[in-house]
Amino acid sequence: MFATTPAFSGFSVDDIPAARAFYADVLGLDVREENGMLLLGIHESQPILVYPKGEAHTPASFTILNFPVDNVEATVRELADRGVEFERYDGVDELGIMRADGPLIAWFTDPAGNILSVIESGDDAGH
Repeated sequence: MFATTPAFSGFSVDDIPAARAFYADVLGLDVREENGMLLLGIHESQPILVYPKGEAHTPASFTILNFPVDNVEATVRELADRGVEFERYDGVDELGIMRADGPLIAWFTDPAGNILSVIESGDDAGH
């Protein structure tokens, strides 16, 4: 039934202007605003919808977006230079990178507290 529909993902934020600045200026994504919501253009996928919930927003307690990158450490350093603070979960190193049990990965949050990650991709999958 849904095999040919252009399904898309979405998540909420508490402040659309702050989200727009973060996703466009800090992460460098293509961000469009329509009807008070944002559309994040990522690679060739359907845009991801970012919708406002104001004070009713509750940050996701799980990773909502994973960004595959060729070099997690270089990406973490670049994002840190742009003001991004990485989460300090158990098992991460001083940069915030988990180096055990799988690909290198580091987590950070958007201004609304939603969890995002950069994850090292050994090939061009997701690029």
